[in-house]
Order: sequence, then C-alpha cells, then structure tokens
Amino acid sequence: MSYQPLLAIVSHTVFIAVAFFALQAIMPEKIIKKNRVFQAQLLYILLSIAIGSTVSNFFLELSYWSGRLPFMFG
Repeated sequence: MSYQPLLAIVSHTVFIAVAFFALQAIMPEKIIKKNRVFQAQLLYILLSIAIGSTVSNFFLELSYWSGRLPFMFG
C-alpha cells in the first residue's frame, strides 16, 4: 500500500497553512482598497493555496527524485 496520496494531502495542507501564516506579515491596508475586506480575505486564501501548493509540489518532487537516485547508479 502506497503512502504517497496521504503524504501529498498532508504536505499540501501544511504548506498552505505556512503560506497563510507568512502572508500575515504583509500589510494589506497599504495595497487593498478600503471597504474590500472580503476581497482581501479571499485574495489571502487564494495566494496561500497557490504558494503552498507550489512549494509542496516542489518538495514532493524533490523527495521523489532523490528516492530515484540510487537506481541511476545501481
């Protein structure tokens, strides 16, 4: 039984949460128009998903390819 799907779900969730946490450092009131709270929150969520998924995919692929290295030399 493969653990890859579970690892991918956990990885994506963790990196999306980390991206959301990191985006909290941005001061949106200097960028976002006034009275656009919902749009700002939606933007934070979408940016978190985009950044977190990209970083997660990078680490999952890095893990996969590093696991394949022994087959290259064996």
